Amino acid sequence: MKSIFDNVSFDCSVKVTKAYSTSFSSAVKMLAPSIRQDIYNIYGFVRFADEIVDSFHDYDKEALFSQFENDLSLAIAQKISLNPILNSFQHTVNKYNIPMEMVNSFMKSMRLDLSKSVYTTVEEYNEYIYGSADVVGLMCLKVFVNGDDAKYEELKHSAMRLGSAFQKVNFLRDLKADFEDLSRTYFPNTDLTRLDEASKQQIIGEIQADFDAGFEGIQNLPLEAKFGVYTAYIYYKKLLSKLKKTPSLEIKNTRIRVPNYQKASLLARCYLNYRLNIL
Repeated sequence: MKSIFDNVSFDCSVKVTKAYSTSFSSAVKMLAPSIRQDIYNIYGFVRFADEIVDSFHDYDKEALFSQFENDLSLAIAQKISLNPILNSFQHTVNKYNIPMEMVNSFMKSMRLDLSKSVYTTVEEYNEYIYGSADVVGLMCLKVFVNGDDAKYEELKHSAMRLGSAFQKVNFLRDLKADFEDLSRTYFPNTDLTRLDEASKQQIIGEIQADFDAGFEGIQNLPLEAKFGVYTAYIYYKKLLSKLKKTPSLEIKNTRIRVPNYQKASLLARCYLNYRLNIL
């Protein structure tokens, strides 16, 4: 029966999420069971696309990405795929009527990583952020509001800003890998070979503004989603705090992390704030 295959596919999306991001998978566990699987499905898809362009250096990335993109289109149209990650994702896309514009914008940004290594203008940078992060936030929001279009429109801007904040924190945290290993420079008008404190603080100020706008939306999310999204928000805020305190030279030479004991402490604090309704 197809239901068995679907369940196997869903399990694959869960395993991908847990294997690639313990922090994100912890936040997903804080979502209501009714929406948890669909967020796993979205993350599994996003992670596989990202892995093609970031990791498969010994293979023809262009060919692999084109094949993945073609399989994606067929999966959504036919409502099935023998690729379990795409089968899971199409289920969520069709269930919540996630617009193809969002999916295509994400794939466009991922394809740029195959050939584009420097973003020199704010317009280019913003377009990449929209496709790689903002639309992922919007896909998740489609799940969170479960067909409530008015609620979606109310929270749309905040979801995009929160997605931007998460992505920019990742950019700043992964400067070494992106610049040295992949030869990528995302932040426009910033010389990463000479990243100074002034430039770093300007980037952090931009991220903080995104977080502030995103937090406004978190407060108005449906109860099924609020605690999980708040948990992810607190985790990334902690990363930003550590980046803010880390000298610019050190950021370029290492990858900032939140130790497991601090993650446990953050989770406990999130739960307390949530229960006391003091988000």
